[in-house]
Amino acid sequence: MTTPHPNHDRGLEFDLSTLLSRRRTLGVLLGAGTAAALAACTPGSDVSGTSSSSTSSATAAATATEGATAAASPTASATSTVTRAFAECGVEIPEETLGPYPGDGSNGPNVLEASGVVRRDIRSSFGTSTTTAEGVPLTVTLTLLDNANGCSPLAGAAVYVWHCDRNGKYSLYDSGLENQNYLRGVQEADANGQLTFSTIYPGAYNGRWPHIHFEVFESMSNTTAAGQVLAVSQIALTEAACKTVYATAGYESSARNFPNTTLTSDNVFGDDGGIYQLATISGSVAGGYTAALNVTV
Repeated sequence: MTTPHPNHDRGLEFDLSTLLSRRRTLGVLLGAGTAAALAACTPGSDVSGTSSSSTSSATAAATATEGATAAASPTASATSTVTRAFAECGVEIPEETLGPYPGDGSNGPNVLEASGVVRRDIRSSFGTSTTTAEGVPLTVTLTLLDNANGCSPLAGAAVYVWHCDRNGKYSLYDSGLENQNYLRGVQEADANGQLTFSTIYPGAYNGRWPHIHFEVFESMSNTTAAGQVLAVSQIALTEAACKTVYATAGYESSARNFPNTTLTSDNVFGDDGGIYQLATISGSVAGGYTAALNVTV
């Protein structure tokens, strides 16, 4: 039987500050125009079409996904619709726990100080190891929006992402992976507030819904400075995509673990169903998947 990872909490004091610091409720948003904007910027659709979002939501989500392709160009305007929608609603990304495997120096090893951590493709380890994590390809694009400035693109910010492998194990921490640092990396947001990572589809382990961790920093120079984190959150993956990926070879343990935790029973996403953290996912096992999420900080 697979042993679940340890409790992801970092203590009562941390949890209380997390819950009180950045959560925004929809009740403070008034008027039909605002309600329409919220519908336009709610993520969560996937390739199967299973989604609770409206048509406006699908449009905004598609725009974000399109932005993943256009991110390489500083003059791209693919995110303008998404930016306008979030300027009207201004809902910040929920703050979450780092979890027990951040690798940022807060709990053991610090990969952020290692040469080579700034990279787009995070599938392989860097430094003394070149081991590559195997799995279904996944491209993750985040669009960072500055809530304090009308939800304009947060250009120049930096994001550190990390997640488990297809077996639900974390580099730097799990037994046999202490000398590996794959599935971890840092990128800088472009003029549109966008950044992209090439990785694999994460696995599922007992006690958690499939997810990707990330930290947002004000700039690249602040990624190793204590107290410079703008936001700590997680990306939730969609049920339909998980079921399809976990039915493939190599994800057998994830297929067994996935039914044991629902999105609503998850100790991170369960309070609101991950409404602001559920990625828009499209693609296939053969061609790889893309996941897009708007992150307002």
